[in-house]
Amino acid sequence: MAADDATLTATLVWLAPDGGGHRAVQRRTTLGPAAIGERVTEHGDGWRFTLGSESCAGDDAGALVRACVHNVSDVPRGLSRASALAQSLLSVHIVVELSEGRFISPLEAGQTSVNTFPVLASPDDRAVLGAGIVLPDHPRISERSHGNLFDNTEIEEALVLHVHTLTGEERAAASATDEAVGDMLERALALGPEEIMALHSGLTEAEPDVDALRTRGASEVRGERATVIDGVRYALGDTIRLRPGSERDALDRMLDGRLATIERIYVDYDGRVHIGVTVDDDPGQQLMRETGRYLFFFAGEVEPA
Repeated sequence: MAADDATLTATLVWLAPDGGGHRAVQRRTTLGPAAIGERVTEHGDGWRFTLGSESCAGDDAGALVRACVHNVSDVPRGLSRASALAQSLLSVHIVVELSEGRFISPLEAGQTSVNTFPVLASPDDRAVLGAGIVLPDHPRISERSHGNLFDNTEIEEALVLHVHTLTGEERAAASATDEAVGDMLERALALGPEEIMALHSGLTEAEPDVDALRTRGASEVRGERATVIDGVRYALGDTIRLRPGSERDALDRMLDGRLATIERIYVDYDGRVHIGVTVDDDPGQQLMRETGRYLFFFAGEVEPA
């Protein structure tokens, strides 16, 4: 909802490749202020940034705001990965701000966003952040964060785990290319298992309240050691083949057909089985076990190996 004289401002922030060694520099440009109903566009070297809005029908119906960025670089077909990165807009983020009024949460508005995940970003709901990862409304850096690791969200845990799986040669090569990368690797490698586990969404271990489970309709605490699915018994430690299918997200496509070990089996209140695994050819498999980080699949997404 916006006042009649409200204006919109949009800021685009991204990383541009800067020489060799995977170096990049931050770029920034701002559009506006623009009145509701106005459309403004800026063109740059290989990019186009547009901000527009239109009033919705009905009294006090507000306005629909759109902000988009396009890579308009003219490049030949068949680029190598390095050549493609040199012409890319990396880590694109957009912030749209409203001078008067407030935004409705993009998570509740039902609008479609492409290659960005917009959420409310300020206490007064006058700013929306379009991020490159899924975030909740009003995101903030976790109190458990261990400093600037390039991504101080829940992905910090994944980054730390991957750093710990690097060989000594890989760490040395990465550190040699950039001092900032070397500092980040040093901080990540200094974390022990307990500190890494603390990054895991704040989960803490607790004994199940059996009486409470029974009150809610569960006759027993089920599925800890083994379960039977369609006549096939699955138990902790079994090797299975992952079959999440190839029509979902990129991670599912990469995991389809891979062998994995069952680490956890949970049965929810509706009797649905959740199987937690580690991937057998993942070099960080043991670290995943030690830190309690598993991939979960439903019954129809696994099969005996």
